[in-house]
Amino acid sequence: MEGVLAEALLAQSRDPRVLLRTLCRGEASAERVETLRFLLRRLEDEGVQGGGDALSEAAREVAAGYLVPLLRGLRARPAGAPDTDAPQARGRVLRAAGAALRSCARLVVSPPPLAAALAEEALRDLLATGSVPGLEGGAEAAVEVLAAVGPCLRSREDGPLLERVAQAALLLALAGDGEAAALAAGRLLPVLGQGGAAVLQAVWGGLVAPSGPDRVDLRLQVLSALAERLLPEPFAHQTGPDARCCSQFWRTVQAGLGHAEDALTRKRARYLLQRAVEVSAERGADCTCGPWEGNGPSLFWWSEKKKDELLKFWENYILIMETLEGNQIHVIKPVLPKLNSLFEYAVSKENACWIFHPSWHMCIYKRMLESENKILTKEGVIHFLELYETKVLPFSPELSEFIIGPLMDALSESSLYSRSPGQLIGSGSPLGLKLQKFLVTYISLLPEEIKSSFLLQFIQKMTSRHWCAVPILFLSKALASVPRCKALGLEGLLALRDVLQCTMITHQILLRGAAQCYLLQTAMNLVDVEKVSLSDISAFLMSLRQKESLGRGTSLWTELCDWLRVNESCFGRSSTCTSFGLHETSSLNAYVQNLVQEYIKAPAWEKEKCGMPDWSEAGLVALMVLLAVDVEGTKSQYSEKRITQNVLRIFLDPLLDALMKLGTNAYMPLLKTDRCLQLLLKLLHTCLFKGSSTQDDEVFTLLQNFVLSATESISDFILRRFTMNELNSVSDLDRCHLYLKVLTELTQLHLKVGWKSGNPIWRVISPLKNTSIRHLQDTDSGQEPTLEKQIQRLVSMAALAMVCEATDQKPELQLDFLDAGPMERFLASLQLNQTLQKPHPEEQSSFFEESSSSQGWGKIVAQYIHDQWVCLSFLLKKYHALIPASEGEHLELILPAVQMPGRTLQSALDALTILPSDQVLPVFCCMKILVPKLLASSESLCIEAFDMAWKIISSLSNTQLIFWSNLKAFVQFVFDTKVLTIAAKIKGQAYFKIKEIMYKMIEMSAVKTGVFNTLISYCCQSWMVPASSVSQGSLSSANNYSELVLEACIFGTVFRRDQRLIQDVQTFIENLGHDCAANVVIENTKREDHYVRICAVKFLCLLDGSNMSHKLFMEDLAIKLLDKDEVVSKSRTRYYVNSQQHRVKNRIWQILLVLFPSFDQNFLNRIIDKIFQAGFINNQASIKYYIEWIIILILHKFPQFLPKFWDCFSYGEENLKTSICTFLSVLSHLDIITQNIPEKKLTLKQALSAVLQWCFHPNFSVRLYALVALKKIWSVCKTWHIEEFGALTSIVESSLNQVENMHGVGNAKKNWQRIQDHFFFATFHPLKDYCLETIFSILPRLSGLVEDEWIAINKFTGFTDIPLDAGLQWYISPTKLRELKPGDWAQQDIGSNPGETDDQPEWADVQKKITPGKNNVPDADLELIFPDRAAKLGKSMSRLIVVASLIDKPTNLGGLCRTCEVFGASALVVTSLQSINDRQFQHLSVSAEQWLPLVEVKPPQLTDYLQQKKSEGYTIIGVEQTAKSVDLTQYCFPEKSLLLLGNEREGIPANLIQQLDVCVEIPQQGIIRSLNVHVSGALLIWEYTRQQLLRQGDPCHQVRAFSETSYWFGQMK
Repeated sequence: MEGVLAEALLAQSRDPRVLLRTLCRGEASAERVETLRFLLRRLEDEGVQGGGDALSEAAREVAAGYLVPLLRGLRARPAGAPDTDAPQARGRVLRAAGAALRSCARLVVSPPPLAAALAEEALRDLLATGSVPGLEGGAEAAVEVLAAVGPCLRSREDGPLLERVAQAALLLALAGDGEAAALAAGRLLPVLGQGGAAVLQAVWGGLVAPSGPDRVDLRLQVLSALAERLLPEPFAHQTGPDARCCSQFWRTVQAGLGHAEDALTRKRARYLLQRAVEVSAERGADCTCGPWEGNGPSLFWWSEKKKDELLKFWENYILIMETLEGNQIHVIKPVLPKLNSLFEYAVSKENACWIFHPSWHMCIYKRMLESENKILTKEGVIHFLELYETKVLPFSPELSEFIIGPLMDALSESSLYSRSPGQLIGSGSPLGLKLQKFLVTYISLLPEEIKSSFLLQFIQKMTSRHWCAVPILFLSKALASVPRCKALGLEGLLALRDVLQCTMITHQILLRGAAQCYLLQTAMNLVDVEKVSLSDISAFLMSLRQKESLGRGTSLWTELCDWLRVNESCFGRSSTCTSFGLHETSSLNAYVQNLVQEYIKAPAWEKEKCGMPDWSEAGLVALMVLLAVDVEGTKSQYSEKRITQNVLRIFLDPLLDALMKLGTNAYMPLLKTDRCLQLLLKLLHTCLFKGSSTQDDEVFTLLQNFVLSATESISDFILRRFTMNELNSVSDLDRCHLYLKVLTELTQLHLKVGWKSGNPIWRVISPLKNTSIRHLQDTDSGQEPTLEKQIQRLVSMAALAMVCEATDQKPELQLDFLDAGPMERFLASLQLNQTLQKPHPEEQSSFFEESSSSQGWGKIVAQYIHDQWVCLSFLLKKYHALIPASEGEHLELILPAVQMPGRTLQSALDALTILPSDQVLPVFCCMKILVPKLLASSESLCIEAFDMAWKIISSLSNTQLIFWSNLKAFVQFVFDTKVLTIAAKIKGQAYFKIKEIMYKMIEMSAVKTGVFNTLISYCCQSWMVPASSVSQGSLSSANNYSELVLEACIFGTVFRRDQRLIQDVQTFIENLGHDCAANVVIENTKREDHYVRICAVKFLCLLDGSNMSHKLFMEDLAIKLLDKDEVVSKSRTRYYVNSQQHRVKNRIWQILLVLFPSFDQNFLNRIIDKIFQAGFINNQASIKYYIEWIIILILHKFPQFLPKFWDCFSYGEENLKTSICTFLSVLSHLDIITQNIPEKKLTLKQALSAVLQWCFHPNFSVRLYALVALKKIWSVCKTWHIEEFGALTSIVESSLNQVENMHGVGNAKKNWQRIQDHFFFATFHPLKDYCLETIFSILPRLSGLVEDEWIAINKFTGFTDIPLDAGLQWYISPTKLRELKPGDWAQQDIGSNPGETDDQPEWADVQKKITPGKNNVPDADLELIFPDRAAKLGKSMSRLIVVASLIDKPTNLGGLCRTCEVFGASALVVTSLQSINDRQFQHLSVSAEQWLPLVEVKPPQLTDYLQQKKSEGYTIIGVEQTAKSVDLTQYCFPEKSLLLLGNEREGIPANLIQQLDVCVEIPQQGIIRSLNVHVSGALLIWEYTRQQLLRQGDPCHQVRAFSETSYWFGQMK
C-alpha cells in the first residue's frame, strides 16, 4: 500500500520538494506524517535523479524544521500535564516521524552528515535532561531522534559517537521505570547493536560489569532486545561477544527465572535461555562459560557429543518453567515428574557429581514457592522435601542456600501444614513429617566442615522473623530429630535461645510448650559441650518456661539429667564472670555449690530503700540445684538416700544457715533476706513432680524437712517485719507479698505433715491478725495521712486477707469457731470500698521514684479494696447461716456486713465499677453467697448484679489469663443451683435474665472457644444426683433450664481453616502423650468445642431411666430435639454435606440414640410419628443411618409399632421417591426386628409384599436397596424354614437369581456388589454396635462426615469433670465395624483415583498453555507504544474494536473481555468502566481487563461514537439477524472493523441498525433462534482474526487502504 500511495503522490507533482513542503504544512496528524514517511522512503529507495543538492537540502529542512520539533513537541510534555491525544494516535505519529527522520538522514549525502549532527545534538539533550526531574520528556524526544538516526551512523567514521551514545543509552535503560528508559532499552540499544563490534562490546561490557543491586528486569529487557547480536544464528557473522560464555549473563537469566515478580521479566529470561540452547544446537560447537565458583559445574555448557541429552534436558526445563506461569495445579502436577528426570540428567552416576549446575533446579523451586497459589507452593515444598527419599544428591552450596532462604520462607506459611484429605485428626502434618525426615537425611549427608555452619544459619533464620505457632513447632521438631553431633557452639546456643523467645509470642500454650521441649532436645543433641560453659547452659535453661516444658519428673527432665551426667566433666570454662560474680568450673556440683554461695552472699553495700531482687536469679539457682541433685541420683542405681541427703545439704547449707538466723539476726541485709526467701519459694515450686505424686519423691521430702526445721526462724522474722512497722515504703509492698507467700507455703507444708500444738505458724497467725487490725483501726486525728501510714494500712489489709484465706482453706486455723471474735466484728463493720488518700505532694516525688509508673497508686488502692473483699468473702462464708432473706428483719447488728446483705450487695456493685477486671474475683465470691439470699426479696438488685458482672466478662479477651478464672466465678454465682431454683420458682425477670445470659454465653463461644464448656460443666456437675437419692431438687432446676442441655447437645461451630489447623496440631501433640513433656506439665483445659457435647452426653448417661424425675427430663429433652430437627429441616438455609444444618441434625439424632434406652412404649406412642416423618425427609447419608438405626431399635424392642411402619410403604409415590430407601434399609435388618416376635411368618410375608413392589421401580438406586432388603428377608425366611408363600416364592427367587447372575459391561453388577459390601448392610449390627463409640466416632467417619464431628472414645473417658457411669463397656464397640474404612457404594466410581497421577513416572504429553506475545520473542516489535500495558508484553494488536455498551450482564462482559484480550482486539467498549469491579466480571475475565484497553461509551452516546469511528475509516459491523444480513461464512472483514453487539434480550435497537455498514449473522442448524451474546461475539472475533492471519503478506488487500489515503491527500491539498 505504501508504494502505491507514494507513486500516486509523485504522479501528481514532478517536484518532490513541493510535495515535502506541502506535507509539512498544517496539523501534524497521524495520516499526514505517515504519508510523509511513505514519500521519503520512496525517494530514498529510488535515489531520485535530478534532485541532487536541492533534494538533500529539502530533506535537511524537513528533518530540522519539522520532524525534530515534532518529536520534541510530542515527547516534551510537562510533568503532570494532561495527555489530550489518544495514545494510539500519538504512537502512530511518533513511529511515522521516526521513520521519516531516518529517511531524511539517508537522503542527505552532502557534508556535514545529517545523521551525525542530529545524533550529537540529541546526545547533548539526553545528557542534559535524562536525570533531571520534570524534564523526562526531553530525554524521550532525544531517544526518539537517536533511535531514528542511529542506523545511519557509520561504524568507522562515527565510531566514538556511537560508543558515547551506547554508554548513555545503557545508563538510561538501567536507571529506572521511566518511558525514556523503556525507549532506550527497547528501541535505541537494539539499533545501536547493529553499529559494529566496538559499539556492541561497549554495551555488553556495561551489561556484564559487576555492579550494585540493580534491577534484573531492566538488564533482561536490554539483553532480550540485543539477543540477535549476542546469541547470533549459526550462519550469521559473529562480530560481538558470545553471551553463552559469560557467567554474569547466566546469573542474570537465573535471577529473572527464579526471583522476578512480573511475568514479562520471566518471559524474557526464558526467551534468552531458549535462544541460547537453539543457537548451541544449530552451531554444533562445544562451549562453556566456566564454573560459577571454585571447581563446580559450569552454569552453561554445550557438547556436540551429548547433544540429544542436552536438548532433552533443556526442553523439559523450559517446558516446566512455562507451565509454572499458569499457576494451575492440574496443569502443573503432570509436569512435575519431568523435574525428577532433570535431577537424573544433572548428576553423573559414575562420579556422583553435578553435571548441570544445581542452581537451575533451584530456579524451578523458587518459582513454585513464590507462587500466589498456595496449593502449588505446598506441592513445590513437598516435592523438594521428597528429593532425598529416592535420590542421593551431591553436596552443593546452592542447595543449602535454597533451604535456608526460599524454602524456610515458604515453610513459615501455616496453611502448608494442614492434613491431607481423609487423614485422621491428630495423625500429624504430612509436610511436618516430611520436613523432619528430610532434615535428618540432608544433615547426615553434609560434610562435617559444612554441617556446623549450615545448622547455625538454619537456626538463625528461625529468629529472623515472627513465626506462627505451627511452623515453629514442626521446624523445632525436625531439628530435635537430627542425630547427635557436635555442631553448635556458644553462638548456636544463643541462636536457639533467640528462637525460644520467638515461640513466646503465640497464644497456643500447648504448641508453645511443645516447641520449647523440642528446642531443648535440639540443644542437647547438637551443642558441643566443650565450647559452652555451665553458665551458658543455665542461662539457656532459664529461657524455657518451666510451667510449659521443663517440669521436674517429666521425661524431658530425666533426659536433661542424663545429658548433664554424661557431659559433666566436658563443659568448657567461661572467661567472664557470671551474674553473681563467680568464675566458672567445669564440675556440675562445684558450679552449683558456688552458684548458691554467691547468690546468698550479702552485697558489699545496700541502698537505704532498695527494691526487690530479680526473681529470675532465684529461679536459675533453684533449677540448677535440683538438676544437680537429680543428676547425682542417676549416677548409681544403688545410691542411698543418705548420699542424696548429703548432696542436697551441701548445696543448701548457705541457704539454711541464713534462714536459721533470720529470726535472731536483726542486722542481716535486706537484700540477702529477700534472696533467701525467693530461693526458698522457687525450690518448693520447682521441686514438685509434674504429673505424679510427690509422696515417693525423696528430694522433695528432704527439702520439706529442711524447710520445716527453719519454720520458726522464718516465722519470727516475718512477724517482726509486720509488727515492728518495718514495712513502710513502696518497695516494701513487694516484700509484703513475698512474706505472705512464704507464710502461705509454710502453712500448707505443716498441714500436709500434720498440725501440732505449739506450731510456729500458730504463734504467728494471732499476733499478725491483731497487729493488722490495730493498724487499720488507727485514725489520723484529722491530720493528712503520711505515705508511711498509708503503706502500713496496705500491708495490714494484705496480711489480714492472707489470714482469712488461710483460715478459709484450712479449718484447723479457725481459732474462734462460730463465735464472732474481734477480727470478725472488725471486718463486719469495715467501710467497704474505702480508698486510700494519695500521698502528700511533698512525698509524691519519693513515691514515684520507687513505683514503676505514675499509675502505681491506682493499682495499689485497687489491691487494697481487693483485700477488703477477700476478708468479707471469708466472713460471709463463715456466717452464711446468719444472712437474713431480707433487711426488713429486726436483728441485733453484731455483724452489719452479714446481717445487712442488701447494702453489702450494693457495695459489691460499687466495687465492680472501681476495681480493674483482674481484681474482681473476691467480689464475685461474695455475690455467690448474697444473691441466693436476696433474689426473692430484691430481684432488681440481683439482676443489676448479673448485668454488671456480665459486662465485665464480655469485655475481656479469652487470651487474658484472668478471663477464665473470672468466667468460672461468674458462672458459679449466676448459675448456682439455689439461684436457678429460686429464679424458676418465682418466674420473674431474673429467670429470663439468666436465660438471656445463657444464650449470650453460647453465642460468645463461637468466638471465644471454651466459654460454653465452663457453663455446661458447672451446671451438669451441680445437677448430678445419685440414682439412690430421694432429693430431686437439683434436677428439678435442670428441668426448668433444659434449653441449656439442648443447646449443649447440638453445640459446635464450623471452624475457619486456621482454627481447624491449630486444633489438629494440638490433637497431634496430645496424642504424643508423655513423650512430649508439655502434655505432662500443661493442664489440659478441655476447652475444645466437642467437650460441650461430651459433658452433656456423659450427664445424660448418668441419669436413671427408672427414676421418674430423670425419665421426665429425658423425655422432655427428646421432644425438644425432635422439634429442633423439624425446625432445621424447614429452614431455608442451604443444606449440603457438612453444612452447619447437616451437623446440627446429625447431633440431634446422635443424642436421640443415646436417650433411646429410657423410652417406654407410652412415650414412643407420642413421638413415633415424628420419627417416621423424619424418614420421609431428604437427609444426608449420616442422618439417614441414625434414623434407620433408631427405627430398627424401636421395632426390635416394641414390635407393636410394626403396623405403623408398614403404613409408611402406603404413602403416595411422590412422598416416597426420595425416602423409600430409608425404610428399605430398615427391612435389611429384619432378622433383628423379628427377634422378639414369636410368630414370624406373617411379619415376613408383610415384609416381602412391601419390598417386592420396589424391586421393579424405574429408579436404579431404589431397585438396589429393595433387592438388598429382599435378599436379607429371604435369608431370614430360609433360616427359620419359612419359605411357603405361594406365588411370592417364585417371584422372589427369580428376582434374586436375575440380579445375582446379571451380565453386561456396565456398572450394574459392580454397584450390586458394592451395596452388599456396604458397612450398613454387611457389618453393622444394630444391637451389638449400640455404644458411644459407634454413635459419635465410627458412624460419622464411615458416613463421610467431616473430621470435626468425630469424637474419639478416649475423649469421653478423658473428660473427668463428669464421672463414668457403671456401664463402661457401653462406651466401646465390640465388633469389627471400627476397622472398616469409609466409602459409600454410590460414590466410589465417580471420578478417578486422585492418587493415580502421582504414580505416573512421566507423562507422554502434558498441557502447555500459549505464551502471550508474538513468536515468543519479547519486545520483537520496536514500534511499541510503551504507555500501553498490553503492548509492554509484546502482544500483537489488531485493529478490531468490539462495542459491548448494550450488554447488561457482568458475566457476558467478563467473557468478552477475556476473548478480546486473547485475540488481540485493540479495544473493548463498555457502558461503564465500573463494571470491571464486579466479582462476576472478574471471575470470567481472569484479569484480562488489565491487558486490554477499555473505553466507556454510554448507550445514548453510541450514535456519535459510531459516526466518529466511521470518519476514522472503520467499517461498522452489526452482529444481528436482519433482512439484509450477510452470512458469516461469506463475509470478508476489513482490517479496521468495529463489531457492535446487541443486548441480551432486545438485540441491536432499530436506530442503531441504521448506522451500520453491514449486518453479519451466524448460520444455524438447530431450532433455537439465537446464541448467547458472548458466544456470538467470540465467533465473529475469531473469524476476524483468522482472516487477518490469512491475509498477512497479501498485496491485493491494500487497495482499500490506498483509496482512503488518496482521500486524505486530497483533503490536505
